[in-house]
Amino acid sequence: MEIKATDVAKLRKMTGAGMMDCKKALVEAEGDFEKAKEIIREKGKLVAAKRADRETTEGSVIAKVLEGNQKAILVSLGCETDFVAKNDEFTALANAIAEVAATAYPATKEDLLACKMADGRTVEQAVTEQTGKSGEKHVVACYYTLEAPYIGSYIHINHKIATVVGFNKEVPADLAKHIAMQITAMNPVAVNSDSVPAEVVEKELAIAIEKTKEEQILKAVEADLKKAGINPAHVDSEDHIQSNTAKGWITPEQADLARQIIKETSEKKAANLNEGMIQNIAKGRLAKFFKEQTLEDQEFVMVGKISVKDHIASIDKDAKVVAFQRFSLTD
Repeated sequence: MEIKATDVAKLRKMTGAGMMDCKKALVEAEGDFEKAKEIIREKGKLVAAKRADRETTEGSVIAKVLEGNQKAILVSLGCETDFVAKNDEFTALANAIAEVAATAYPATKEDLLACKMADGRTVEQAVTEQTGKSGEKHVVACYYTLEAPYIGSYIHINHKIATVVGFNKEVPADLAKHIAMQITAMNPVAVNSDSVPAEVVEKELAIAIEKTKEEQILKAVEADLKKAGINPAHVDSEDHIQSNTAKGWITPEQADLARQIIKETSEKKAANLNEGMIQNIAKGRLAKFFKEQTLEDQEFVMVGKISVKDHIASIDKDAKVVAFQRFSLTD
């Protein structure tokens, strides 16, 4: 049957699909608009399924502080390439999803995907259909909400990273923005050491203990190698031992002696480590982790030589950060 240009334009307006896709769908549906719309939707699902394992490290991250500065949403629409991320249709969809999130304020990402857009499609349907149109994966990469007595936000210029941060009271807008910028740049794991998740503390302490043990064993090995007249740098791995023996930097006898020292000293030191000292050093390393990775203890990057906590107190002694949400497409 003949498909009129006006019908193609009508379907394009209804679905946002490309002209050729609309024409093909109408031909397949024999002019039935509802069937044609479903064909276009199914095409999007097929493309989405084929590209499900692709990474979406491009796209747009949007933060919106809602009326009253006490609620905020953070949402991201991800895609595969920077070319698509800069497309007007992609940007429009990302902004439309953010508007839906700001208006409906759903509790979870799943709830957001089920929300209706202005044209009657769900967010999930709109994302799937855009996948079909562009030919590359689109996904709602994140959706977070935040509630606090006062909220600030920051969206990095490339829209790949954004942050919303909540305070216990109203603070100057510039301060709120600057703290949001700090979080965006430095990616802290929590507000302070007390709010770091227990599993993160446990993991970091275990890493610190293991690293400290390895260092103590290495020190003992290096000391014994030096006593034997062997340069530790020449025998710090089996590959180095073999290559340095071939170069004549160490003799075969020294190579064998080095292997023996490394084995015996390592075993002996590992069996006689001072556990109290190991724990103390590890706790020091954990304290360093808190200083570098928790917001309040981090050095405030816009000033330097002052912690974020002290900088906030210098402006308002009663103000504190109570929570934040940050998302980056590239992390």
